[in-house]
Amino acid sequence: MEFFRIKHDIPFMSYGRYTTSISLVTFLFAVFFLATKGLNFGVDFTGGTVMEMHYAQSADLNKVRAQLAASGLKEAMVQNFGTSYDVLIQVPAKESATGSKISDQVLATLRKEDSSVQMRRVEFVGPQVGKDLINNGELALLLVSMGIVGYLWLRFEWKFGLAAIIANLHDVVIILGFFAFFQWEFSLSVLAAVLAVLGYSVNESVVVFDRIRENFRTMRKSEVSHIIDNAITRTMSRTIITHGSTQMMVGAMLFLGGETLHYFAMALTIGILFSIYSSVLVASPLLMMFGVSREDFIKPEKVETDGILP
Repeated sequence: MEFFRIKHDIPFMSYGRYTTSISLVTFLFAVFFLATKGLNFGVDFTGGTVMEMHYAQSADLNKVRAQLAASGLKEAMVQNFGTSYDVLIQVPAKESATGSKISDQVLATLRKEDSSVQMRRVEFVGPQVGKDLINNGELALLLVSMGIVGYLWLRFEWKFGLAAIIANLHDVVIILGFFAFFQWEFSLSVLAAVLAVLGYSVNESVVVFDRIRENFRTMRKSEVSHIIDNAITRTMSRTIITHGSTQMMVGAMLFLGGETLHYFAMALTIGILFSIYSSVLVASPLLMMFGVSREDFIKPEKVETDGILP
């Protein structure tokens, strides 16, 4: 299905050097922030206590933070959970106190000001569990990346696999760079979003690569840059429909899903925007840099001359 058709091919590859340079600079900035600031890991990874509190009236988050800070819990994270009546409190693990003691301390502190406060839920995450989650997350990212390279190598050619994984990891590192720069909380749901972006981004790359492969077989007299430009232009309608529909759903989670889904949707939003950019303006120029040609798909025919093969 197409909403529109562009009559003339857009010369994307003529800007390839500029777009890849911009991507390289953005990538280096993301790496810099990851190295200097690091990720703000949530309780899922660092270990700690998570409590869900319910108030009879709208909770004043600044007042709750002040109460907890006065009781010695300055590092506690306080945010609304679903409604203004529900508050989610996350306290990092402490060597001097168990999870049950911390939850009792929080409840007692809050009830000094408001006796109607109720504890709806409490969860404890040990630091060893958090460390295992980090290691498993890194392993999952590595295995997904290797699977993508292997799939594209078998389906297309090694140059396509290498270009796609560079572009996809470019998307992942930039997402992590945003979270490091703004110090947004990095939780298990955000990790799930990052892994989803890997699969989502490679899907867009496969669509463009498949059209490039077809063009090599049909546009026999065209230059490589023209073949790639035609492939990207012909898939633009599909790209807009797919990404637009996805972003509408993600946008609903971002603005209406509350604090629980906010950073999950934020990671997906960044990933969707950069996956469009990378599949068109990073992966495709990299193909040209790697020297992709028609011979990668179609072997040259042997022509007989006077019974002698050249």
